[in-house]
Amino acid sequence: MSILHGRTDAESAAHELREALAGSGITLPSLGIDPLYPLVELGRCNAETALRLAAALRRCGR
Repeated sequence: MSILHGRTDAESAAHELREALAGSGITLPSLGIDPLYPLVELGRCNAETALRLAAALRRCGR
């Protein structure tokens, strides 16, 4: 996998994740792409957002 293709994949994945989270009313303010590697950075969030994310994941697991 080339870096350019990997970056495109990471950007697409970040976009999909951002939309899926928004559908559950969750925003990760620091969600982005690593500037050097084709990685999605989830970043930091406050405790309330972390709890909402955990609850959304639990709902999906049922």
